[in-house]
Amino acid sequence: MLERRQVKDRTHVTFVLPAETPPGPVGVVGDFNDRQPGVHTLEPRHDGTKGRLLGAKR
Repeated sequence: MLERRQVKDRTHVTFVLPAETPPGPVGVVGDFNDRQPGVHTLEPRHDGTKGRLLGAKR
């Protein structure tokens, strides 16, 4: 799931997965991080899901 929020001149996007789907570490890769695995790893959240917030300028 994606959560998107506007903050001033940036768009914050949070990538969210259920805690055990898939098991083990999961990361977000793309042009924004030169497709480097492990740079933007999803972290456990208070509600039991895994998530990672990324911000981008408009």
